[in-house]
Amino acid sequence: MTDSQAPPAPRHEKYERLVAACRDISPVPTAVAHPCDTTSLSGAVDAARQGFIAPILIGPAARIRAVADEAGLDIAPYEIVDVPHSHAAAATAVELVRQGRAQLLMKGSLHTDELLHEVARKDTGLRTERRISHVFIMDVPTYSKPLFITDAAVNIAPSLEDKRDIIQNAIDLARALGNPLPKVAILSAVETINPKIPSTVEAGALCKMADRGQITGGLLDGPLALDNAISPEAVKIKGIKSPVAGQADILVVPDLEAGNMLAKNLTFLANADAAGVVLGARVPIVLTSRADSVMTRMASCAVAALYAHRLRTAEPVKG
Repeated sequence: MTDSQAPPAPRHEKYERLVAACRDISPVPTAVAHPCDTTSLSGAVDAARQGFIAPILIGPAARIRAVADEAGLDIAPYEIVDVPHSHAAAATAVELVRQGRAQLLMKGSLHTDELLHEVARKDTGLRTERRISHVFIMDVPTYSKPLFITDAAVNIAPSLEDKRDIIQNAIDLARALGNPLPKVAILSAVETINPKIPSTVEAGALCKMADRGQITGGLLDGPLALDNAISPEAVKIKGIKSPVAGQADILVVPDLEAGNMLAKNLTFLANADAAGVVLGARVPIVLTSRADSVMTRMASCAVAALYAHRLRTAEPVKG
Protein backbone atom coordinates (compact mmCIF):
# COMPACT_ATOMS: atom_id res chain seq x y z
CA MET A 1 0.00 0.00 0.00
CA THR A 2 1.44 3.38 -1.00
CA ASP A 3 1.48 6.41 1.30
CA SER A 4 -1.41 8.04 -0.53
CA GLN A 5 -3.47 4.80 -0.41
CA ALA A 6 -3.24 4.65 3.39
CA PRO A 7 -6.29 5.76 5.41
CA PRO A 8 -6.41 9.54 5.84
CA ALA A 9 -4.75 10.81 8.99
CA PRO A 10 -6.88 12.59 11.61
CA ARG A 11 -7.40 16.32 11.07
CA HIS A 12 -4.29 18.34 11.98
CA GLU A 13 -2.25 15.19 12.70
CA LYS A 14 0.28 16.18 10.02
CA TYR A 15 0.63 19.69 11.44
CA GLU A 16 0.90 18.37 14.97
CA ARG A 17 3.93 16.33 13.87
CA LEU A 18 5.59 19.51 12.59
CA VAL A 19 4.82 21.33 15.81
CA ALA A 20 6.17 18.42 17.85
CA ALA A 21 9.42 18.46 15.85
CA CYS A 22 10.05 22.02 17.02
CA ARG A 23 10.36 20.79 20.61
CA ASP A 24 13.85 19.58 19.77
CA ILE A 25 15.24 22.92 18.54
CA SER A 26 16.02 26.16 20.34
CA PRO A 27 13.80 29.21 19.68
CA VAL A 28 14.78 30.97 16.46
CA PRO A 29 15.46 34.74 16.75
CA THR A 30 12.70 36.26 14.61
CA ALA A 31 12.18 39.79 13.29
CA VAL A 32 8.43 40.44 13.39
CA ALA A 33 7.61 43.36 11.08
CA HIS A 34 4.81 45.66 12.26
CA PRO A 35 2.73 43.39 14.55
CA CYS A 36 0.15 46.11 15.06
CA ASP A 37 -3.09 44.17 15.17
CA THR A 38 -4.33 41.43 17.48
CA THR A 39 -3.95 38.62 14.95
CA SER A 40 -0.33 39.24 14.02
CA LEU A 41 0.82 40.08 17.55
CA SER A 42 -0.93 37.11 19.13
CA GLY A 43 0.52 34.86 16.42
CA ALA A 44 4.04 35.95 17.33
CA VAL A 45 3.38 35.64 21.05
CA ASP A 46 1.78 32.20 20.66
CA ALA A 47 4.75 30.95 18.63
CA ALA A 48 7.10 32.32 21.29
CA ARG A 49 5.15 30.60 24.06
CA GLN A 50 5.42 27.33 22.14
CA GLY A 51 9.18 27.82 22.03
CA PHE A 52 9.41 28.11 18.23
CA ILE A 53 10.71 31.68 18.02
CA ALA A 54 12.31 34.44 20.08
CA PRO A 55 10.49 37.46 18.64
CA ILE A 56 11.84 40.96 18.11
CA LEU A 57 8.76 43.17 17.69
CA ILE A 58 9.38 45.99 15.21
CA GLY A 59 6.96 48.88 14.80
CA PRO A 60 5.47 51.88 16.64
CA ALA A 61 6.11 50.83 20.24
CA ALA A 62 3.11 52.63 21.72
CA ARG A 63 0.80 51.05 19.18
CA ILE A 64 2.21 47.55 19.76
CA ARG A 65 1.78 47.94 23.54
CA ALA A 66 -1.78 49.24 23.07
CA VAL A 67 -2.69 46.20 20.97
CA ALA A 68 -1.12 43.92 23.58
CA ASP A 69 -3.05 45.59 26.41
CA GLU A 70 -6.33 45.36 24.52
CA ALA A 71 -5.76 41.68 23.69
CA GLY A 72 -4.44 40.78 27.13
CA LEU A 73 -1.04 39.71 25.79
CA ASP A 74 2.09 39.82 27.94
CA ILE A 75 4.87 41.16 25.69
CA ALA A 76 7.21 42.20 28.52
CA PRO A 77 9.67 39.36 27.76
CA TYR A 78 10.18 40.48 24.17
CA GLU A 79 12.36 43.18 22.67
CA ILE A 80 10.55 46.03 20.92
CA VAL A 81 12.29 48.12 18.26
CA ASP A 82 10.44 51.43 17.98
CA VAL A 83 10.02 52.71 14.41
CA PRO A 84 7.41 55.17 13.13
CA HIS A 85 5.50 53.19 10.49
CA SER A 86 5.18 49.97 8.48
CA HIS A 87 7.73 50.97 5.81
CA ALA A 88 10.35 51.52 8.49
CA ALA A 89 9.33 48.28 10.21
CA ALA A 90 9.91 46.27 7.02
CA ALA A 91 13.28 47.90 6.38
CA THR A 92 14.41 47.48 9.99
CA ALA A 93 13.33 43.83 10.11
CA VAL A 94 15.38 43.09 7.00
CA GLU A 95 18.35 44.98 8.44
CA LEU A 96 18.22 42.91 11.65
CA VAL A 97 18.48 39.78 9.52
CA ARG A 98 21.43 41.24 7.61
CA GLN A 99 23.13 42.00 10.93
CA GLY A 100 22.65 38.40 12.06
CA ARG A 101 20.35 39.35 14.95
CA ALA A 102 17.42 37.47 13.41
CA GLN A 103 17.34 34.18 11.51
CA LEU A 104 13.68 34.29 10.56
CA LEU A 105 11.38 37.01 9.20
CA MET A 106 7.69 37.20 10.09
CA LYS A 107 5.04 39.44 8.55
CA GLY A 108 2.85 41.46 10.88
CA SER A 109 -0.08 43.64 9.86
CA LEU A 110 1.63 45.31 6.92
CA HIS A 111 0.95 44.31 3.29
CA THR A 112 2.92 41.36 1.93
CA ASP A 113 4.25 43.43 -1.01
CA GLU A 114 5.61 46.01 1.41
CA LEU A 115 7.72 43.43 3.21
CA LEU A 116 8.85 41.55 0.11
CA HIS A 117 9.85 44.84 -1.55
CA GLU A 118 12.44 45.34 1.20
CA VAL A 119 13.50 41.70 1.03
CA ALA A 120 14.09 41.96 -2.73
CA ARG A 121 16.15 45.18 -2.71
CA LYS A 122 19.46 44.62 -4.51
CA ASP A 123 21.82 46.35 -2.10
CA THR A 124 20.01 46.22 1.24
CA GLY A 125 17.70 43.23 0.92
CA LEU A 126 17.98 39.50 1.51
CA ARG A 127 18.27 38.23 -2.04
CA THR A 128 20.34 35.20 -2.96
CA GLU A 129 21.10 33.64 -6.32
CA ARG A 130 17.88 31.67 -5.92
CA ARG A 131 14.47 32.99 -7.01
CA ILE A 132 12.17 33.83 -4.07
CA SER A 133 9.07 31.60 -4.01
CA HIS A 134 6.19 30.56 -1.77
CA VAL A 135 5.23 27.07 -0.67
CA PHE A 136 1.88 26.09 0.82
CA ILE A 137 2.12 23.10 3.15
CA MET A 138 -1.40 21.71 2.96
CA ASP A 139 -2.97 19.43 5.54
CA VAL A 140 -5.65 17.81 3.36
CA PRO A 141 -7.93 15.45 5.34
CA THR A 142 -8.32 13.07 2.38
CA TYR A 143 -4.56 12.81 1.67
CA SER A 144 -2.36 10.81 3.98
CA LYS A 145 0.66 13.12 4.04
CA PRO A 146 1.47 16.84 3.83
CA LEU A 147 0.98 18.20 0.31
CA PHE A 148 3.21 21.05 -0.85
CA ILE A 149 1.88 23.45 -3.51
CA THR A 150 4.18 25.93 -5.23
CA ASP A 151 4.08 28.73 -6.27
CA ALA A 152 0.65 30.12 -5.48
CA ALA A 153 1.54 33.46 -3.89
CA VAL A 154 4.69 35.19 -5.22
CA ASN A 155 5.62 34.38 -8.84
CA ILE A 156 2.80 35.32 -11.22
CA ALA A 157 4.00 33.77 -14.49
CA PRO A 158 7.31 32.05 -13.75
CA SER A 159 9.77 31.29 -16.55
CA LEU A 160 11.47 27.93 -16.96
CA GLU A 161 14.48 29.23 -15.02
CA ASP A 162 12.16 30.54 -12.29
CA LYS A 163 10.47 27.14 -12.05
CA ARG A 164 13.83 25.46 -11.57
CA ASP A 165 14.37 27.60 -8.46
CA ILE A 166 10.75 27.19 -7.32
CA ILE A 167 11.13 23.41 -7.46
CA GLN A 168 14.53 23.43 -5.76
CA ASN A 169 13.20 25.63 -2.94
CA ALA A 170 10.32 23.22 -2.33
CA ILE A 171 12.58 20.17 -2.43
CA ASP A 172 14.99 21.75 0.05
CA LEU A 173 12.09 22.51 2.38
CA ALA A 174 10.68 18.99 2.17
CA ARG A 175 14.10 17.51 2.89
CA ALA A 176 14.57 19.85 5.86
CA LEU A 177 11.26 18.59 7.23
CA GLY A 178 12.45 14.99 7.09
CA ASN A 179 11.56 13.71 3.60
CA PRO A 180 14.84 12.40 2.12
CA LEU A 181 13.56 12.10 -1.47
CA PRO A 182 10.38 14.12 -2.09
CA LYS A 183 8.24 13.19 -5.10
CA VAL A 184 7.61 16.21 -7.32
CA ALA A 185 4.69 16.29 -9.77
CA ILE A 186 4.81 19.07 -12.38
CA LEU A 187 1.19 19.80 -13.16
CA SER A 188 -0.58 20.55 -16.41
CA ALA A 189 -3.96 19.66 -17.92
CA VAL A 190 -2.68 16.43 -19.49
CA GLU A 191 0.07 13.89 -18.92
CA THR A 192 1.57 13.98 -22.41
CA ILE A 193 3.73 16.67 -23.98
CA ASN A 194 1.68 18.87 -26.31
CA PRO A 195 3.40 21.84 -28.00
CA LYS A 196 0.10 23.72 -27.89
CA ILE A 197 0.18 23.58 -24.06
CA PRO A 198 3.43 25.30 -22.99
CA SER A 199 3.30 23.95 -19.44
CA THR A 200 3.66 20.38 -20.77
CA VAL A 201 6.80 21.32 -22.69
CA GLU A 202 8.27 23.06 -19.63
CA ALA A 203 7.45 20.03 -17.47
CA GLY A 204 9.41 17.79 -19.81
CA ALA A 205 12.34 20.21 -19.80
CA LEU A 206 12.34 20.42 -16.00
CA CYS A 207 12.44 16.64 -15.70
CA LYS A 208 15.42 16.52 -18.05
CA MET A 209 17.08 19.29 -16.01
CA ALA A 210 16.73 17.02 -12.98
CA ASP A 211 18.29 14.15 -14.96
CA ARG A 212 21.26 16.41 -15.70
CA GLY A 213 21.72 17.55 -12.10
CA GLN A 214 20.29 21.06 -12.52
CA ILE A 215 17.63 20.17 -9.93
CA THR A 216 18.72 17.91 -7.10
CA GLY A 217 17.37 16.05 -4.07
CA GLY A 218 13.95 15.10 -5.43
CA LEU A 219 12.24 12.71 -7.81
CA LEU A 220 10.49 14.59 -10.64
CA ASP A 221 7.83 13.61 -13.14
CA GLY A 222 5.65 15.62 -15.47
CA PRO A 223 3.57 16.70 -17.09
CA LEU A 224 0.92 15.15 -14.87
CA ALA A 225 -2.73 16.13 -14.54
CA LEU A 226 -3.80 16.64 -10.94
CA ASP A 227 -5.65 13.34 -10.68
CA ASN A 228 -2.61 11.46 -11.94
CA ALA A 229 -0.39 13.23 -9.42
CA ILE A 230 -2.37 12.29 -6.31
CA SER A 231 -4.73 9.40 -7.14
CA PRO A 232 -3.35 5.83 -7.44
CA GLU A 233 -6.69 4.81 -8.96
CA ALA A 234 -6.39 7.36 -11.75
CA VAL A 235 -2.81 6.26 -12.39
CA LYS A 236 -3.89 2.62 -12.65
CA ILE A 237 -6.75 3.42 -15.03
CA LYS A 238 -4.48 5.42 -17.33
CA GLY A 239 -1.64 2.91 -17.13
CA ILE A 240 0.97 5.49 -16.11
CA LYS A 241 4.29 3.99 -15.03
CA SER A 242 5.92 6.43 -12.63
CA PRO A 243 7.38 6.45 -9.10
CA VAL A 244 5.81 9.90 -8.59
CA ALA A 245 2.33 9.56 -10.08
CA GLY A 246 -0.40 8.94 -7.52
CA GLN A 247 1.80 9.72 -4.53
CA ALA A 248 3.23 13.22 -5.02
CA ASP A 249 4.64 15.19 -2.10
CA ILE A 250 5.06 18.44 -4.08
CA LEU A 251 2.71 19.85 -6.72
CA VAL A 252 4.32 22.41 -9.04
CA VAL A 253 1.65 24.53 -10.72
CA PRO A 254 1.99 26.28 -14.11
CA ASP A 255 1.40 29.78 -12.71
CA LEU A 256 0.14 31.71 -9.70
CA GLU A 257 -3.50 31.68 -10.82
CA ALA A 258 -3.59 27.89 -11.05
CA GLY A 259 -1.81 27.49 -7.72
CA ASN A 260 -4.00 29.98 -5.92
CA MET A 261 -7.16 28.31 -7.20
CA LEU A 262 -5.88 24.86 -6.28
CA ALA A 263 -4.90 25.85 -2.73
CA LYS A 264 -8.18 27.68 -2.12
CA ASN A 265 -10.22 24.83 -3.58
CA LEU A 266 -8.57 22.46 -1.14
CA THR A 267 -9.08 24.90 1.73
CA PHE A 268 -12.74 25.72 1.14
CA LEU A 269 -14.06 22.56 -0.53
CA ALA A 270 -11.92 19.86 1.10
CA ASN A 271 -11.50 21.43 4.57
CA ALA A 272 -7.73 21.59 4.19
CA ASP A 273 -5.45 23.87 6.19
CA ALA A 274 -2.77 25.85 4.37
CA ALA A 275 0.41 26.78 6.23
CA GLY A 276 2.89 28.74 4.16
CA VAL A 277 6.45 29.99 3.97
CA VAL A 278 8.54 32.04 1.54
CA LEU A 279 11.91 30.60 0.56
CA GLY A 280 14.88 31.64 -1.56
CA ALA A 281 15.91 34.62 0.58
CA ARG A 282 18.70 34.49 3.16
CA VAL A 283 16.16 33.36 5.76
CA PRO A 284 12.67 31.86 5.56
CA ILE A 285 9.74 34.29 5.74
CA VAL A 286 6.42 33.58 7.46
CA LEU A 287 3.41 35.14 5.71
CA THR A 288 0.38 34.46 7.86
CA SER A 289 -3.11 35.68 7.01
CA ARG A 290 -5.83 37.10 9.23
CA ALA A 291 -8.04 34.24 7.99
CA ASP A 292 -5.60 31.57 9.21
CA SER A 293 -6.62 29.32 12.07
CA VAL A 294 -4.47 29.11 15.19
CA MET A 295 -3.21 25.68 14.09
CA THR A 296 -2.33 26.99 10.62
CA ARG A 297 -0.39 29.93 12.08
CA MET A 298 1.46 27.59 14.42
CA ALA A 299 2.24 25.22 11.54
CA SER A 300 3.59 28.08 9.42
CA CYS A 301 5.87 29.15 12.26
CA ALA A 302 6.93 25.56 12.90
CA VAL A 303 7.82 24.98 9.25
CA ALA A 304 9.82 28.22 9.06
CA ALA A 305 11.58 27.55 12.37
CA LEU A 306 12.55 24.04 11.34
CA TYR A 307 13.87 25.30 8.00
CA ALA A 308 15.79 28.11 9.71
CA HIS A 309 17.31 25.50 11.99
CA ARG A 310 18.27 23.47 8.92
CA LEU A 311 20.01 26.49 7.39
CA ARG A 312 21.80 27.16 10.67
CA THR A 313 23.02 23.63 11.26
CA ALA A 314 23.23 22.32 7.67
CA GLU A 315 21.86 19.03 8.98
CA PRO A 316 18.45 17.51 8.20
CA VAL A 317 15.82 17.96 10.86
CA LYS A 318 13.85 14.81 11.62
CA GLY A 319 10.13 15.43 11.80
